[in-house]
Amino acid sequence: MMKLLVSAALCGAIAAGEIAVKEGEKIAFLGDSITQGGMGPTGYVSLVIHGLKTNGINATAVGAGISGHKSNDMLARLQRDVIDKKPHWVTVSCGVNDVWHGEKGVPLESYKQNLAQIVEKCQAAGIKVMILTATMITENPKDANNQKLAAYNDFLRELAKEKKCLLADLSAAMQKDLDELEKSGKKRGNLLTSDGVHMNPYGNQMMAEGVLRGFGLDDEAAAKAKSAWLDIPNGMSVNAAARLTLRQYQALEAVAAKEGKSVQALLQSLLDKDVAEILKK
Repeated sequence: MMKLLVSAALCGAIAAGEIAVKEGEKIAFLGDSITQGGMGPTGYVSLVIHGLKTNGINATAVGAGISGHKSNDMLARLQRDVIDKKPHWVTVSCGVNDVWHGEKGVPLESYKQNLAQIVEKCQAAGIKVMILTATMITENPKDANNQKLAAYNDFLRELAKEKKCLLADLSAAMQKDLDELEKSGKKRGNLLTSDGVHMNPYGNQMMAEGVLRGFGLDDEAAAKAKSAWLDIPNGMSVNAAARLTLRQYQALEAVAAKEGKSVQALLQSLLDKDVAEILKK
């Protein structure tokens, strides 16, 4: 993972080895469906909170992601969903839908005005801001949407410097990770996303590491967080189809009935047991 650019925070530049988020602080995560999904057990929002806790800092997340939202939508609900919640920090993840929605999106100049107002309103309320550059639209950097998105991300980098916000350059991190995966033999496709836009578990880890490094976690602290993520209960769900004859299915129904379970629950318990045995080997 690349080391991400960190600019000066409202409270001043982060000293080496210092983590900007302090014990008991509240972090609002403003965004779209990527952030809404990030509130799941292994979503990037949850991983950020888990990573901070692993390093001795207990923080609370305020989820403020809504599917389909663009910069104008986020500005309209900023007071209700962020400022009124009185967080110490807000991360701003915005730009994918502004570009991806095409004619129904938000032009660059309007986007600039919306993002500047979001940052200014949060800072005026005493909320420290971290800006996240927008992640890719399809995992192909040459895609027309990604080419267009580049100007939006360039603006975000400039805005972070101008307004003295922290910056997590997730766009650069995502492209670097995809390049490294490709060099390792992986074929371009959905390596970090489930559909080209929304993060899969690996993409969520990429985003969370970027945010944590933006908050000041060094290599050792980031590695500690990433290791802890691997042991989050129910962090992965794998669906498998059992191919049976009708006679076999009826036999399973009989066993399940004796145990007071559904066939699905019986199969799940058998699968869990088999997986546990495999992992012991």
